[in-house]
Amino acid sequence: MLPKEYLDKLKAKGLTLGSVESITGGLFAASMTEIPGASKVYKGSIVAYSPEEKTKLLGIKYGLIAKHGVVSEAVAHAMATSGRKVLAVDICVSFTGNAGPDCLDGLPVGVVYMGVATPKETKVFALKLKGTRNTIRKNCVQRAIDESSKLVDLL
Repeated sequence: MLPKEYLDKLKAKGLTLGSVESITGGLFAASMTEIPGASKVYKGSIVAYSPEEKTKLLGIKYGLIAKHGVVSEAVAHAMATSGRKVLAVDICVSFTGNAGPDCLDGLPVGVVYMGVATPKETKVFALKLKGTRNTIRKNCVQRAIDESSKLVDLL
């Protein structure tokens, strides 16, 4: 699904969208805001690249990060759930992962956890992506659109 189609779907359902980004560094936000009229649906993004910013901006407990690692299902879940509250949106997607060039905390390049928080639930998707740093980041954005669109259908 293209970003415009995704935003149109959200608009038709009267839903708002936000994002909390680490590995994508704002790429999801840029993809949404390229679309004219995006502000009717897309409300904003928090780029929390470092663990300290995840704690300071989102209130994620440092103990959670220390226990599970910054690239983890638990942190992606917390990012999406907290982001939904902080940004006051219906849907919030989150991204944490390793785009390379080297292993991060023992995790290979391409390991990504993507969260999607909705009014009903927060789901986390474990991804193993291949390609260059930017290819991995672009694939994260597309997967978020595709997976969160399926959850929007259930609302």
